[in-house]
Amino acid sequence: MTAIKHALQRDIFTPNDERLLSIVNVCKAGKKKKNCFLCATVTTERPVQVKVVKVKKSDKGDFYKRQIAWTLRDLAVVDAKDAIKENPEFDLHFEKIYKWVASSTAEKNAFISCIWKLNQRYLRKKIDFVNVSSQLLEESVPSGENQSVTGGDEEAVDEYQELNAREEQDIEIMMEGCEYAISNAEAFAERLSRELQVLDGANIQSIMASEKQVNILMKLLDEALKEVDQIELKLSSYEEMLQSVKEQMDQISESNHLIHLSNTNNVKLLSEIEFLVNHLDLAKGHIKALQEGDLASSRGIEACTNAADALLQCMNVALRPGHDMLLAVKQQQQRFSDLREHFARRLASHLNNVFVQQFTQALLQLYNRSYFLSVPGHDQSSTLAQHSVELTLPNHHPFHRDLLRYAKLMEWLKSTDYGKYEGLTKNYMDYLSRLYEREIKDFFEVAKIKMTGTTKESKKFGQRRLSLVGLHGSSGKLTGSTSSLNKLSVQSSGNRRSQSSSLLDMGNMSASDLDVADRTKFDKIFEQVLSELEPLCLAEQDFISKFFKLQQHQSIPGTMTEAEDLDGGTSSRQHNSGTPLPVSSEKDMIRQMMIKIFRCIEPELNNLIALGDKIDSFNSLYMLVKMSHHVWTAQNVDPASFLSTTLGNVLVTVKRNFDKCISNQIRQMEEVKISKKSKVGILPFVAEFEEFAGLAESIFKNAERRGDLDKAYTKLIRGVFVNVEKVANESQKTPRDVVMMENFHHIFATLSRLKISCLEAEKKEAKQKYTDHLQSYVIYSLGQPLEKLNHFFEGVEARVAQGIREEEVSYQLAFNKQELRKVIKEYPGKEVKKGLDNLYKKVDKHLCEEENLLQVVWHSMQDEFIRQYKHFEGLIARCYPGSGVTMEFTIQDILDYCSSIAQSH
Repeated sequence: MTAIKHALQRDIFTPNDERLLSIVNVCKAGKKKKNCFLCATVTTERPVQVKVVKVKKSDKGDFYKRQIAWTLRDLAVVDAKDAIKENPEFDLHFEKIYKWVASSTAEKNAFISCIWKLNQRYLRKKIDFVNVSSQLLEESVPSGENQSVTGGDEEAVDEYQELNAREEQDIEIMMEGCEYAISNAEAFAERLSRELQVLDGANIQSIMASEKQVNILMKLLDEALKEVDQIELKLSSYEEMLQSVKEQMDQISESNHLIHLSNTNNVKLLSEIEFLVNHLDLAKGHIKALQEGDLASSRGIEACTNAADALLQCMNVALRPGHDMLLAVKQQQQRFSDLREHFARRLASHLNNVFVQQFTQALLQLYNRSYFLSVPGHDQSSTLAQHSVELTLPNHHPFHRDLLRYAKLMEWLKSTDYGKYEGLTKNYMDYLSRLYEREIKDFFEVAKIKMTGTTKESKKFGQRRLSLVGLHGSSGKLTGSTSSLNKLSVQSSGNRRSQSSSLLDMGNMSASDLDVADRTKFDKIFEQVLSELEPLCLAEQDFISKFFKLQQHQSIPGTMTEAEDLDGGTSSRQHNSGTPLPVSSEKDMIRQMMIKIFRCIEPELNNLIALGDKIDSFNSLYMLVKMSHHVWTAQNVDPASFLSTTLGNVLVTVKRNFDKCISNQIRQMEEVKISKKSKVGILPFVAEFEEFAGLAESIFKNAERRGDLDKAYTKLIRGVFVNVEKVANESQKTPRDVVMMENFHHIFATLSRLKISCLEAEKKEAKQKYTDHLQSYVIYSLGQPLEKLNHFFEGVEARVAQGIREEEVSYQLAFNKQELRKVIKEYPGKEVKKGLDNLYKKVDKHLCEEENLLQVVWHSMQDEFIRQYKHFEGLIARCYPGSGVTMEFTIQDILDYCSSIAQSH
């Protein structure tokens, strides 16, 4: 127990400036034994406070922890249960009764005795000790030193004390003087006892000798005891006085504590009231602005915006716990809610009216702009020319500027009443989609008329405008209901469809009927259409982002999901108007709003593309380049934007038309039929390829879609090669080699002039085919102009091939010198020239004038004839050496014959 006492003093009480006086190991009576310790402690500081502390071991059992403490002043009764018999049970009566069972009766008695002594010394209010033995209760607390609280009477503990160095030395000297001190302890003890008796006797004698001094000392001690008693009486009286003062000071301390607590509560209450007043109070000016503020003027909009922000701040105040239970707070919150609802309705109604007014104004402007087309008797061709100059879309910047004044209010409405915000969004898309549909369709109709340039189309365009005449009279009704708008949209939609279809029902026009100026005109019109659409879409997208506050990720109302029917149907997914449906990001919301507003752009662009392709299939080249450039520009800005997606979809259509144009050209190549009675010449598809390549190179210069053109080149040139050979094989009038030679020469010249890098291999192939068929035709056409001489020398070569030496051939009977001279005499110069002239006429009949290859072919034939001449001379020199036999004409004669024939024709 001593070790536990020291541990508790060190770990628990010393850090709290307390001294542990007594300890008892106890457990609660009648329950499962959970041992703990009751400790009696006093503080080391004045005034002294006496406590009873309950200490228990931690759950892990490695340290003690202080569980509960009672002041001794609160202890009313100590019940020891039995004053006669030993009983470990006892009760302590504080605010309630605690029943304990001590581990031993001795510990219990020691603890109760300590409590009694502390009560006697420190408390004026005495504790009732019931069933406690009188032996445990002392008459008074010992004076002088704090024996009663430090040990002695509390707990008799024999503690081991170590010997100091001198005591160890004396004992060693004593034991060295007695040799048997260790072997015979009894003899050593008897010796020590005898020596002690001798010393006691000497002391007694000394005391008796100084009896007088002893008596004097005793008297002094008696006087000192009397003085001590007097001092104790005074100290007791002082202590009683101090005890009363202590009680008064305790009462004053408690009173001061209550006053401090009251002041603290007042300060906190004032702080709470100030918080509610500062954060839940809306200025009268703001309330008036929300209820009656002018939403049409700039000053009124600014005042309403400030008031709405202030209201939102009041409603979004983070109330502290308990504030929502206050009636005044509830009333103020309800007032704020009513103000918000009222202002939200007023704002939504006003913005709806603004939407309708702007829609009506835009329609009237559209009507006024095109009214002259609907005037009866007006010259339609002149009005068409006047109107076609203005291929522009109306500018909505003034409308956007007016609406952007309400951007902050729309943000407020979005955060406070999403249902009304959603309704305004839907109404805006509904109005704008109708307006843009009218403007864009009119714009595209002007572009189509401008492309075709027919007065018939302008009449239909003017007749469709007559449907707008009644709009001016009904414009006032638009502000009250949207039904008239729906009716007007339905009435005009049928006319637009018929107009679009009528433009596409025009007869086909071949590319040969249009010159370069027509194609350039189409290119400019198409570029102007795209250039007008791009800023229109970008401006509207920027406005939507700013006005509807879509700079951050938000959820999107169900009316703008992709499941919605863009023709005005409702989504199949029903939802609460105030509960938005989740979408990945605000870019999706903007893009889907743009899809709803500009739903007519893509079909109108497709119709325009179909018309351009119908006018001239080569227009697909212009459209592919222009559309690719605009798609590339839009994707650099935002790849997922509406403009980028829409132009990308249209680009797919343009690419299909381009591929169809290439396929049609290849099909036309395959369907070419040649006349059996006339020369073939340069085939039509070869000339068309030249036209296509020249046009494509001028259009696709530095274009983004150059790869598509290279693929088309590859397909076309393969088709040209295959079909040239096919026609050459089928040709009856013109020799096959001439067809191949002329057309491949034309192809080679075209590729050399245009320098198309992807067709370098085809250019080499065309040159090779041209060269091969030129050589073949020359050999075939020239044939054997000196036929008998040719047969003679063939026989000579045959003999040589059989093994006869060349110089011995002249000894053959059929090939001697006389036979050679006979054959040579049959081919004088005149006959040779006559044969060459006939040959020239024959070649002239075969070749066409467009390609101008006659002189090239004639020069090749001249070279071939000279080659044969040299071959014959060589055989004569080798086989008939020294015979003096020569041809009757020379190489110079051949050159003169060929030159004179060429000049004469």
